[in-house]
Amino acid sequence: MAMKTNKGKEALFTEINITPLTDIFLVLLIIMMVVAPTFQSNDTSITVPEINSGISIEQRNATVAVTKEGKLYLNGNPTSEEKLTEELVALKPSLEKPELVVKADERVKSAKIMEIMNAAQSAEYKKLIVAGEPLSKKEQKELKQKTSPAT
Repeated sequence: MAMKTNKGKEALFTEINITPLTDIFLVLLIIMMVVAPTFQSNDTSITVPEINSGISIEQRNATVAVTKEGKLYLNGNPTSEEKLTEELVALKPSLEKPELVVKADERVKSAKIMEIMNAAQSAEYKKLIVAGEPLSKKEQKELKQKTSPAT
């Protein structure tokens, strides 16, 4: 594309207008921020129990989710108690560390968690993490005040 300069000579237009490109990227970013939370399909039906303290869980580990109905999901895929050990053994080579995270609904019986622990032990996983929702500092302080003896 040629354009005339103030001296009457033709010069090439060498600048690129990146404003439309930036607008497109911002719109795509906003769309992804809105849509991304919907990708968590089965975790929305699980209410994990509250804990007093803890650290965040790395998502690189194998994760077994248990719904309040007792349905098992290994990394988002439905599974059964009978197949859990086999699937954990098959998944183990693709993991950095042989660790298993259990996200269970707060209404799930302890026996179900014990069955998952036994499956992890049979699959020779070295560490089992039971996920919980940490309490806020305010909630922790209120809990301490309730449990401390009145003087």
